[in-house]
Amino acid sequence: MRYTYFIKRALFAGAVALGTCFAKGAEKPNVVIVMTDDQGYGDFGFTGNEFVKTPTIDALREQGTLLDNFHVDPTCAPTRAALMTGRYSDRVGVWHTVQGRSMLRRREVTMADVFSANGYATGIFGKWHLGDCYPYRPEDRGFQHSVYHAAGGIGQAPDYWGNDYFDDTYMVNGNPKRFEGFCTDIWFAEGLKFIEANKDRPFFAYIVPNAPHGPFYCPEEYSDPYEGNPHVTYPEVYGMIENIDDNMALLVKELDELGLADNTILIFMTDNGTGGGLKRDRDAWEDNGKGFDGNMRGKKGSIYEGGHRVPFIIRWPDGKIEAGKSVEELTAHIDILPTLIDLCGLEIPAVEYDGMSLRDLLYPASCRWKERTLIVENQRVVDPIKWRYCSVMTEQWRLVNGTELYDLRKDHKQTTDLAAEYPEVVERLRGNYENFWNDVSQEHDLTGYMVIGSDQSPIVGLCSHDWLLDIYPAWDQKHIVNGDVAVEAKWAIEVEQDGHYEISLRRWPVEVDKGINDGTCGKAFNYELARLRIGDVDEIMPIPDGAKEVTFKVALKKGITELSPLFIGPEGSATPYYAYVTHQPRPGWQTPEGMGIPVYDPDFGRLPPQLKK
Repeated sequence: MRYTYFIKRALFAGAVALGTCFAKGAEKPNVVIVMTDDQGYGDFGFTGNEFVKTPTIDALREQGTLLDNFHVDPTCAPTRAALMTGRYSDRVGVWHTVQGRSMLRRREVTMADVFSANGYATGIFGKWHLGDCYPYRPEDRGFQHSVYHAAGGIGQAPDYWGNDYFDDTYMVNGNPKRFEGFCTDIWFAEGLKFIEANKDRPFFAYIVPNAPHGPFYCPEEYSDPYEGNPHVTYPEVYGMIENIDDNMALLVKELDELGLADNTILIFMTDNGTGGGLKRDRDAWEDNGKGFDGNMRGKKGSIYEGGHRVPFIIRWPDGKIEAGKSVEELTAHIDILPTLIDLCGLEIPAVEYDGMSLRDLLYPASCRWKERTLIVENQRVVDPIKWRYCSVMTEQWRLVNGTELYDLRKDHKQTTDLAAEYPEVVERLRGNYENFWNDVSQEHDLTGYMVIGSDQSPIVGLCSHDWLLDIYPAWDQKHIVNGDVAVEAKWAIEVEQDGHYEISLRRWPVEVDKGINDGTCGKAFNYELARLRIGDVDEIMPIPDGAKEVTFKVALKKGITELSPLFIGPEGSATPYYAYVTHQPRPGWQTPEGMGIPVYDPDFGRLPPQLKK
């Protein structure tokens, strides 16, 4: 069931108030959401892990209310899409982490949009993972200030080349900037600067560390104490978790010292089950003594509880959210935006949310909470497949993949399949899934198009991470180095305006400054020709010796199309890993402040030719 606050969807120009709201007539609370990456339910001291040190988060749990039956999607981008929109990830176009299926549809109204339209300062610090090109970047989706890495992890193919968690280059409002220090420390430090700068107005700070996601890199002072512990999976994972906790302490201290703690809704959550906190198969339930599973089967990517049940802590002293309370009712990521709208008294556009406000669970009313059915999936394909890796959830039951039935009240670790014993329950839950699928699948054929020719993005950098093809693309920098997935592929493109365009094809990203056939950084190719195919254009140019790119100058018409270029050699042809597109802006247009053309570090790489004077 979708919970409709208004009869039809509208833009913010038609926003109206949401009935009776908690913060009406009062000073609106600030909101800080901290969401870590690949940190599972069992990766905390307060959930029972005896070996990881999380004293600040443990204390936060006692200061706030814990949603203890809270669910997300089993992987990161879908969770982020559902959190940002209050709608199922399948509905908003994000059911994968790569292959062009991690870009949040343009029509969706994000949490940042809502807060921004209500006079809040909005900022993101860390991992976005809902699109790296216009119009999917965080600065396009309601965030007034953004500091983030590209793609789903530092060191992935769209990310600034050579980033490795230390002294990296991240995007700041669309421009690359080099930082000093460890990534998690930077995300929190930038978030604290934002809070300090906006202390006199309501703000929404979204602090989203990429830790403890792999690769497992960590300052030695954090990982060394865990070396040699037989109960620890990876010292670096535990070290990253302890480092997160130390940064949470800095955040809590900053809110206290600024006098903001009481009227700030502080949320801590994670995006899916543990990645490196367990050493076992994705769907396993056996305990091998490495890590702590929170008495749940599965881990990241699993459709069993360990893949999608995560802790959610909310603290708001002025809002009288009860300290130390646990909410055992079924809740999910899709509930958070409707809840914050309700608690903060925000005006919103007409949106049909899949989630609902949890106010009555946070502040128990006389009416009984209505039981409902929720669904999480792990599609990870270009086009979703019915019944693929899904869990249909009620307060008591879990129907896994449409065939396995578990009673969570008696069998929390999901070891005993009761499908044959309770066929009527299976039939009912299958019916719930059918209703869900018939609804969300109506728009599975929609594709997110990366836009070229927009004055809001004079240069568009495309990467193999977002190829549309049926096999996994070259999504990580190590794949680029190794020359992996050298195949013919395409990007889904929307040309925003008629005009003249330059499209540069590269084997390496521009900041690497290496030749197309150069093998000094990785696998050498022997390409001889470059072919550009986009719309009605089909042109071929030779690749000069030592060329770092081949640039085509073409006229394009406004509309939807595909970009499917090729490098061609005696051993075959393959789509370049990178392409850069520029256009001739409209006469008289000037780059808005904060949306300028990227300035690349001259000590690291050269300026692309279109930026040279």
